[in-house]
Amino acid sequence: MAVSVLGGTWKLTLVKHLLAGTRRFNEIGRLVPLANTKTLTRQLRELEEDGIVQRTAFPEVPPRVEYALSETGRSLEPIVSAMDAWGAEFAQRHGV
Repeated sequence: MAVSVLGGTWKLTLVKHLLAGTRRFNEIGRLVPLANTKTLTRQLRELEEDGIVQRTAFPEVPPRVEYALSETGRSLEPIVSAMDAWGAEFAQRHGV
């Protein structure tokens, strides 16, 4: 089940960036420059549907939308930290 929720190309990266706090859409786009807008939008919506991300739209002009992790999303922090540590060790061992 975890792979189906976090298995998108950028989903784990999005969760990692949202662990640092609430982000606006354009800020997320700058943090993940290789992802196109359509893909980011789709993956954020999927994370929202799965209860990982909370989307807040403010009735302003121009529109402002913020994304934050839900309580369920925050529960991923130890998993993301463990994966980061594993990745750093792997990169060090293999010269990546």
